[in-house]
Amino acid sequence: MNIGLIAHDSKKKLMQNFCIAYRGILSKHTLYATGTTGRLVEEVTNLEIHKFLAGHLGGERQLGAQIECNQIDLVIFLRDPLRPNSHEPDVNRVFRLCDMHNIPLATNLATAELLVKSLERGDLDWRNFCK
Repeated sequence: MNIGLIAHDSKKKLMQNFCIAYRGILSKHTLYATGTTGRLVEEVTNLEIHKFLAGHLGGERQLGAQIECNQIDLVIFLRDPLRPNSHEPDVNRVFRLCDMHNIPLATNLATAELLVKSLERGDLDWRNFCK
C-alpha cells in the first residue's frame, strides 16, 4: 500500500518516533512524504521515502494530486490544531480529497496507531480493489 506522511513542524519529532515504533510495518509499504517530514523520518528509520517538496512549498499539493489519482491508500497527517498555518488551504484540501476518495486519514497519534495496526492485520486490503 502507498502511505502518505505529513507532519506540522511541532509534530515532526512525534512523526519520527511513530515511524521508529512502527518501522517493521511501514517497511512493507511504499512511503510518500512532504520534503522535510520525509527527510527527518528517513534519517532516524532508514526507511525509503519518496519525498515531495516541503509542505509550505507545495508538498501538500503534490500529495493531494497523488490522492486525486488514487495513488495513495492511507494518509497520516500529524497536525497541530493550535497553530494556524499559512498554507491552511492546502491542508484542508488534503482532508477534503481523502474524504472524496475514501482514503483513511489519521490526524493524531491515536488514530495513526489504529490505522497502522489495521494495516498490519490486513483490514485495509479492500483499498487494493478500489484501484
